[in-house]
Amino acid sequence: MKTSRWWQQCSVISFLLAVWLPAWIMAQTTPPTQGTTSPKPQNDRLQFRLVGYPRKHNEGRIEVFYKGEWGTICDDDFSLSNANVLCRQLGFISATGWTHSAKYGKGLGKIWLDNVQCNGGEKSIELCKSRGWGNSDCTHDEDAGVVCKDERLPGFVDSNIIDVQMDENKVEKVRLRPVVPTKKMPVTEGVVEIKYRNGWVQICDVGWTSKNTRVICGMLGFPDEKKVNKNFYKNRLRKRAAESQGQKVKAKVHVSAGARLNTERQKNQYHLHSVACVGTEVHLAACPLEFNKGNATGSCKGGMPVVVSCVPGPQYVHNNGLKKKLKTTSTVRLKGGAKLGEGRVEVLRNNEWGTVCDDRWTLLSASVVCRELGFGSAKEALTGARMGQGMGPIHMNEVLCLGTEKSMWNCGFKNITSEDCQHVEDAAVRCNTPYMALENSIRLTGGRTRYEGRVEVLSTEANGTRIWGLICGGAWSTKEAMVACRQLGLGYANHGLQETWYWDSSNVTEMVMSGVKCTGNEMSLSHCQHHRTVSCQKTAAKFSAGVICSETASDLVLNAPLVQQSVYIEDRPLHMLYCAAEENCLSKSAASANWPYGHRRLLRFSSQIHNIGRADFRPKAGRHSWVWHACHGHYHSMDIFTHYDLLSSNGTKVAEGHKASFCLEDTECHEGISKRYECANFGEQGITVGCWDLYRHDIDCQWIDITDIKPGNYILQIVINPNFEVAESDFTNNAMKCNCKYDGHRIWLHNCHMGDAFSEEAERRFEKYPGQFNNQIS
Repeated sequence: MKTSRWWQQCSVISFLLAVWLPAWIMAQTTPPTQGTTSPKPQNDRLQFRLVGYPRKHNEGRIEVFYKGEWGTICDDDFSLSNANVLCRQLGFISATGWTHSAKYGKGLGKIWLDNVQCNGGEKSIELCKSRGWGNSDCTHDEDAGVVCKDERLPGFVDSNIIDVQMDENKVEKVRLRPVVPTKKMPVTEGVVEIKYRNGWVQICDVGWTSKNTRVICGMLGFPDEKKVNKNFYKNRLRKRAAESQGQKVKAKVHVSAGARLNTERQKNQYHLHSVACVGTEVHLAACPLEFNKGNATGSCKGGMPVVVSCVPGPQYVHNNGLKKKLKTTSTVRLKGGAKLGEGRVEVLRNNEWGTVCDDRWTLLSASVVCRELGFGSAKEALTGARMGQGMGPIHMNEVLCLGTEKSMWNCGFKNITSEDCQHVEDAAVRCNTPYMALENSIRLTGGRTRYEGRVEVLSTEANGTRIWGLICGGAWSTKEAMVACRQLGLGYANHGLQETWYWDSSNVTEMVMSGVKCTGNEMSLSHCQHHRTVSCQKTAAKFSAGVICSETASDLVLNAPLVQQSVYIEDRPLHMLYCAAEENCLSKSAASANWPYGHRRLLRFSSQIHNIGRADFRPKAGRHSWVWHACHGHYHSMDIFTHYDLLSSNGTKVAEGHKASFCLEDTECHEGISKRYECANFGEQGITVGCWDLYRHDIDCQWIDITDIKPGNYILQIVINPNFEVAESDFTNNAMKCNCKYDGHRIWLHNCHMGDAFSEEAERRFEKYPGQFNNQIS
């Protein structure tokens, strides 16, 4: 009986196992349906990279390293929100776009994710909805790509593969909260606070060192630190804590939720208890840190919140006397950057500026440069001429700094040989700069994108109230627009507009600023010259100033040695100069010459104009407004493209020529770069990045008429884009100068150089002794 019952029970169990076990196995192996959440993070650390061709460093096919294998992501259901999450994981602040259909080429191996749907705020792509790891119905023809904003997250090194650590304690943002109220910017002293979850928390100062302070100051954009009066702050903070406790007691009786929240904000919350920086770190996240255990914020026994005091660089000092004292002649400079504190690194050697090769270029070396220039530590050490290519010598290679040096010249480095480096390897930096809140007093309205619109500025009335107002468009130019775009954090200015009738979406109509005149280097429009009281001929809103900003810009530079090598004198018969006379390419005395007999004496030379910037140089005027010149059979796309001047020793202009851009085109390009602009058949005009336009010495108007010039020493000066009609990242390199010696029969040019190529001392000697500096001519 027992045997029978036991057998019956076994039969039932066998039946249940036969039905249930396959179903359980099926449930474990069946892929999740579309729209379910991806599995929880695995122990394997994810890695991400951008690959493909052609692409820039901040764009490409997105690939994920999972379970020991690289794979791609399908473009089904892909969105900008997905791209934002992925770009942050790659170390960029956000995405500007995404691509589909394997734009950067087809990947190999697994397609790890499909139907990914993020809301944009996730810390990792694996927290977004998807079909699950490895479950896809796509082919590599559908590989997704991302385009990230070219700006790194704080704490990330400039690497193309980023290890992702799901760590909520990771320090990203740090700020100084002033204990003593101040309206002056930047804030240089106060309590150190770090961003944690949705609020700000403090650091316990027990064991705090000056090396920690140095790292904090560097992150906040300051080159140096100084001691703080700890007793003053101890008493101040204790008093504030007591007041806060009193408010808390009152709050229990009857107070609004908002007031209670404010009281809680004033309470010190210690989340970080031990910091052990060596002082050369570029970010607090790189230091050994000890966080408070658990989610609760603890106390700081025997201590108080960390308070630091930082020394600002000369650009940020309010005291003019101290500013002059701090300002010294530097042997390092930054060129080609849109913002203060970023650009191509150039160093002064033997009175001549040159670039730095990017071999072994690191954040430590970049930070030495940044601090030397009055900024904080480096956010990024950029390679591959990311801030445009320089011209002239390359002075340093394989720079190796420890991070403690006062100057880049104190670091180890190698001298350059022509085989070592080319300008495509020019090093650049982005430095931490102090927060100035300048973007809060300016805005753009009416534009199709955030990069364009009518400029509105915040002004203060006599009674202290602030309302928004317009800027008079009269005399508004590219230089002023450059400052406006910089203040907005939108890069360079493509155009400065004097009329904005097509952007009429704001109810702001009052002009509050006029006569604005900038050098182009200012941080804010308020730093530029302008009328004390508004004076504007056309006061209607449609005549207010506007801008179109861009993250990149062109940069034109003349090949100075070519001018020196190609110069000669030609006595050209008048009967061959009718066309040139029509285009005003001869001196005034030619009008009274005995045409067609006689001749004009012409100083001729070739000029080669390189675009070393990060955007193509295009004429400001559209082709519909180009002017046809029948005499020479070409279109003029700009009124004046180049000025050719001969100056006396005291700087007086004694002869001049001008070059209308009869044809802007790519004559030649660097290896690997294709020509894009050609003038034939009414083609598009411009100069591509990495290409140059050559004006040969035998072309009409490629000269200065020196018929009336007496023998002597002169300065030849050539200026491209003289009226700033087209925006460039750097206008200081648009001029070049040569010493010129003319004996009445022959002419010699020597010491030809760009206007910003020499030290100030060498340039002064050049001006003082024209024709004598480095003069080998007797």
